[in-house]
Amino acid sequence: MKAIIYCRVSTKKKTQETSLKRQQTELRQLANRYNMDIIDVVTEQASGYEIEREGIFKVLESFANKEADCLLIQDETRLGRGNTKIALFHQLSKLNITIYTAIHDGKLEISEADSMVMQIVGIVEEYQRKIHNAKIKRGMKKAISSGFDPTKNLSNRTKSPGRERKSFPIEEVINLRNKNLTFEEIAYTLKGLGYDVSKATVHRRYQEYQNT
Repeated sequence: MKAIIYCRVSTKKKTQETSLKRQQTELRQLANRYNMDIIDVVTEQASGYEIEREGIFKVLESFANKEADCLLIQDETRLGRGNTKIALFHQLSKLNITIYTAIHDGKLEISEADSMVMQIVGIVEEYQRKIHNAKIKRGMKKAISSGFDPTKNLSNRTKSPGRERKSFPIEEVINLRNKNLTFEEIAYTLKGLGYDVSKATVHRRYQEYQNT
């Protein structure tokens, strides 16, 4: 297994440097016991309640790029505290990253309470995706029922839906608006066609066009 070691202390006091070194030593020993290949060691001095940490961002980026498949920490509080800890647990779970701790001398044992919260977060995310996709489908259905043909006059119709676009065809916004679609419905229709655009942006561009 390829592992990343993450060490954290809460303050930038000189005395905390000893703690960081001790964490590294213990985690290197843990890696050796499990025959892990350490690809990176990340250390930082920051509050565990703070989510905006350069070190943790670096760790998550490495995992997202599939550079490693497990994380080594001294204990779960080194990863984070409070809501930040839960958020990072959830993110690492989505990336299929296994967490090992020195205090457990093996895989992290997540508490029943934390596990329950993560399950709830996962359920909420799934329903948010379903609602988002349903809105896109509804917008497309209403546009088509109003006579809109998505295969015409769309420069990116052959590209995959959901890809970010810096621009979108204002003429189609005018067309859909003339068919009595709301700006929200137009935004979701455009998203279904591959234009990642918000309702506010659609409305602003429509107003700009009207004022020209």
